[in-house]
Amino acid sequence: MIDPLIEDEKLMVETAQGDEHAFELLVKRHQGRVLNLIFRFIGNRTQAGDLAQEVFIRVWQAAPRYKPQAKFTTWIYRVTTNLCLNELKSSGRKKLFFTGSPAEVGRILNEESDVSPSAEDLLLAEERSRQISLALQNLPDNQRMALILKRYDNLSYQEIANIMDCSVSSVESLLVRAKKNLQEKLKFSEK
Repeated sequence: MIDPLIEDEKLMVETAQGDEHAFELLVKRHQGRVLNLIFRFIGNRTQAGDLAQEVFIRVWQAAPRYKPQAKFTTWIYRVTTNLCLNELKSSGRKKLFFTGSPAEVGRILNEESDVSPSAEDLLLAEERSRQISLALQNLPDNQRMALILKRYDNLSYQEIANIMDCSVSSVESLLVRAKKNLQEKLKFSEK
């Protein structure tokens, strides 16, 4: 039995040696985060499950070549991000199915949400959520991915930069542009 306190990097070394138990532990530790990231980006639960399986197939295949130059979580997020971006390119589509609550929607744009909303407030929040979903759907892929990694996975700019293979200033720029684009799209949808 593998000790659950063993670091991910050590588990990858064991996986590279063909240890299926080490690999199973890696999958158990990270499948929820991987699946959630893919679902938030792709928007289809079935497809997200298929792509999450593909991520872990790639982890298994890459184990012999894995070099722990960064945290394992950064590496697996990068594999996941690249797979998501490639999936959108290859399928020629852009889709996002935003399932956030009104409180989550408000946090995206730094707005406050009412703690105990009225029925009218709930209807308005639902419409606002629909508008935000449409605005998010139309963001460039890299802006959307940076926003998801920051807002939902609460990663640092440095971690996002490592995952997206860009500089910290590029991540800052992506997030600023994403917020600006969302605000412009939402202003336009209110008219």
